Amino acid sequence: MSTPLLIIAAGGTGGHMFPAQALAEAMLEKGWRVRLSTDARGARYAGGFPDAVQVTVVGSATFARGGIGQKLLVPFRILGGIAAAKWRMLRERPTVVVGFGGYPAIPAMTAAWALRVPRMIHEQNGVLGRVNQLFAKRVNKIACGTWPTALPNGVEGTHTGNPVRAVILEQAGAPYIPPGDYPMSILVMGGSQGARVMSDIVPPAIAALPEAIRRNIRVSHQARPEDLERVRAFYEAEVIQADVQTFFDDVPRRMTDTQLVISRSGASTVADVTVIGRPAIWVPYAAAVRDEQTANARQMVEAGGAVLMPEDQFEVGPLTAKLTELLSDEKGMLTMSQRATACGVPDATNRLVEMVENLAEAGRK
Repeated sequence: MSTPLLIIAAGGTGGHMFPAQALAEAMLEKGWRVRLSTDARGARYAGGFPDAVQVTVVGSATFARGGIGQKLLVPFRILGGIAAAKWRMLRERPTVVVGFGGYPAIPAMTAAWALRVPRMIHEQNGVLGRVNQLFAKRVNKIACGTWPTALPNGVEGTHTGNPVRAVILEQAGAPYIPPGDYPMSILVMGGSQGARVMSDIVPPAIAALPEAIRRNIRVSHQARPEDLERVRAFYEAEVIQADVQTFFDDVPRRMTDTQLVISRSGASTVADVTVIGRPAIWVPYAAAVRDEQTANARQMVEAGGAVLMPEDQFEVGPLTAKLTELLSDEKGMLTMSQRATACGVPDATNRLVEMVENLAEAGRK
């Protein structure tokens, strides 16, 4: 019996590529062959994949970038990518094809649908992305990283959760120290590049806290490069101990040590916070077309593990009031941490693996 082959189709953003990488690593350990199908842009983000994963670059494109001339070429590039993917699948006979979203996933997912290869998609956010929306009714299974996930009528999904990094898993369910009259940590993040709204609102909101709370505050604040010096200067002038950087390479440790996270609610961040189990104030990215970050935060907020502050309500006064309320409530924050942990899915990768194996078994019958 030949070694089973998994084809992973994914785009070039971290949101698509990290869960794809986690599945690739797990399937290699199971003895499968794994191939990543992406475009030239996606291939540049594939450096974290194991060397055993063959990367195949197919033609793809998006209408979201480029001028009129480039947009006119998009259908032809996609059709060429589909033809190449279909020819390759006829030759290689993959066992299962899994799509993780992004335009580079279109050729392989279309070829798998045309050839009736067992196939599934994984959606990281609580709202389907454009490409996963396109294939939602053309796949055998849908794995949902966020729960609940809004799906088309008549389509059912399976809650797998979003895979998290090994360094996050090492801190899964770490004991939580609730706020009190001792040093307390606040972790402020705004996505991979920080967010201006965090730098505009959070420092003055912390500065306005009652002195009994403020004197104990220690801040880890991720800021954009252009905001770095002004945020540092503000905290220093207010005599607030703060570590301000554009990127933290030790987020798992900082998250484990923190009493409260203030952040955008990207799917990966929500997954990390729930696996470790920390109370959070979520500030969804207001410009997101499908408002997926609000959907990502929903389960944790409804469970009582987090507070939602829409960006149009994220102002200094309301944030100071909320911080005062939370950091004065030792018992309430301990309960929030427990409810946050209850939303976590530390075995998300194993759930994805099980879905792939079940799909392969069904395809053999």
